[in-house]
Amino acid sequence: MSSEILGAQGGATRNPFNYSKVEQLNRDVVTPWLTLEEITQQLNLFDDESQDTYLSSLELATRFAIEDYLGMSIFSMTYRVWYGAQGTITAPMALDLPEVSQNLYPTQAGITINSVGYYNNSAPPTLTLLTAATYYYDASGNRVILTSLPTITSDMANPIVVQYTTAANPLQTYPAIKQAGLLLLTHLYNQRSNSTEASLKNIPFGVDTLLRPYKELVM
Repeated sequence: MSSEILGAQGGATRNPFNYSKVEQLNRDVVTPWLTLEEITQQLNLFDDESQDTYLSSLELATRFAIEDYLGMSIFSMTYRVWYGAQGTITAPMALDLPEVSQNLYPTQAGITINSVGYYNNSAPPTLTLLTAATYYYDASGNRVILTSLPTITSDMANPIVVQYTTAANPLQTYPAIKQAGLLLLTHLYNQRSNSTEASLKNIPFGVDTLLRPYKELVM
């Protein structure tokens, strides 16, 4: 077996994106990001509370769109990540964590590893959780390091599971990010349906311009 294949999770040539799939276990759909006061001032709706329910729904849609554009959550979020069994014959094993910005979470304080588990060779395979003493979080590479390798089933495509929670994102307070949110919300408010099916050019200094410096690079 080549060193490149062995390095999928356990060597110097390790693929920096070795997870197979990612699941969001929760997403805050309650806590407001942009306040009603900020929104009504942006829209010049002073002393008009008749649309507050609608504006709150627009605020939530705006935050989701901003988070999806940036590729990171603004509020705390929990993820479940699945990994294949390739590379499990070498130790230590490195399991990369997606949806984590090294710039925003430079220390373990920004990431909580809730559990690390694997499916064993029983019939049917059973999820077994590792003790915290058998793994640690490597903040320098946004990954979980397993110091010893358990006996993992070969019957499942992705038998290794990590669950973790990100801390609240400091970007939520940045003026440029909030202004981008207000601009996008204003567009959604003024355009209650698709405005056109044709391709249009973005207005200079719009939402993209405000958000682009904070968008993660994809290697």
